Amino acid sequence: MSNDRLAALAAAGISIWLDDLSRERLRTGNLQELITEKHVVGVTTNPTIFANALSHGEAYDQQVRELASRGASVEDAIREITVADVQEACDVFSGTWETTGAVDGRVSLEVDPNLARDTDRTVAQASDLWKAVDRPNLLVKIPATEQGLPAITRAIAEGISVNVTLIFSVERYRLVMGAYLDGLEQAAANGQQLAGIASVASFFVSRVDTEIDKRLEKIGTDEALALRGKAGIANSRLAYAAFQEVFAGPRWEALAKQGARKQRPLWASTGVKNPAYPDTMYVTELVVADVVNTMPEKTLDAVADHAEIDGDRVTGRGAEAQHVFDELERVGIDLTDVFVVLEDEGVDKFEKSWGELTESVREQLDGAR
Repeated sequence: MSNDRLAALAAAGISIWLDDLSRERLRTGNLQELITEKHVVGVTTNPTIFANALSHGEAYDQQVRELASRGASVEDAIREITVADVQEACDVFSGTWETTGAVDGRVSLEVDPNLARDTDRTVAQASDLWKAVDRPNLLVKIPATEQGLPAITRAIAEGISVNVTLIFSVERYRLVMGAYLDGLEQAAANGQQLAGIASVASFFVSRVDTEIDKRLEKIGTDEALALRGKAGIANSRLAYAAFQEVFAGPRWEALAKQGARKQRPLWASTGVKNPAYPDTMYVTELVVADVVNTMPEKTLDAVADHAEIDGDRVTGRGAEAQHVFDELERVGIDLTDVFVVLEDEGVDKFEKSWGELTESVREQLDGAR
């Protein structure tokens, strides 16, 4: 049976995506069950997810043996394993992709995070992944680093659909939206059909609270402590206000007339890190139309079990959100530094996970030879 709370969330305009993928989910039919029973309409992946999937169970053993017998390199093995999972997931979501008019039914696959500061190699790998997966409902994940911004534009201009990841500040988010619009304009000039290009912008939520809460506790005053747990939601509400502003007006309307799609905000990092906070707060407090919320399964289950979906909690709350940020600065939070630290940590975490994925595949290949 379909879950009523998740149905209410979907009816409010939220596209529910699962932040996880494994071959076991695909083989057991679990992913299809989540589509049928829990309104899941897309999937996001990252190096951590693939590292976890490969380290559990036997679902990858046969492919690893085949790769080992061919003498495949670790890099080639990672590519073939991840591409195979993403292709199959894209096929599972093909019906969703069709029934939603290609809005949802999307599956994301990340470029090597070690390329996060290299524009040219990011574009080259994005193009390679797009061709390797060869599915129209793929999104290639590109990080929103300074070097990632021109890579986003170039990928979009080539007709590659992109999930922009690791966005923490509204300032950077505005640059991401600009990079997308630049890419659409170039794609149109190149003769690309804009209706075939999609993008989401992954705006990270809980990590903002984790970093700012730590700094507030170090300050330690009553005023500072009263602001804990407020920054992530306020930041996201300001981001949505920026989204509404950018995807309106003459520049956007000219692209929309050519079939362009809005680059929807995607609420990422929505699992609650602090057990003192409600475990569904980054879902229920960010309900608004035209966005994606990608959840780890633990959060998805919590929403299904006890979330109270109370309609739009974002539109028109920009001034309230800005007040939170004004107060954070007043008590001594250096927001510019917060966002620099979060981006650097985000890239470092994905690089570390990529290293773990590489080591896991190397060990499995060696064991199969």
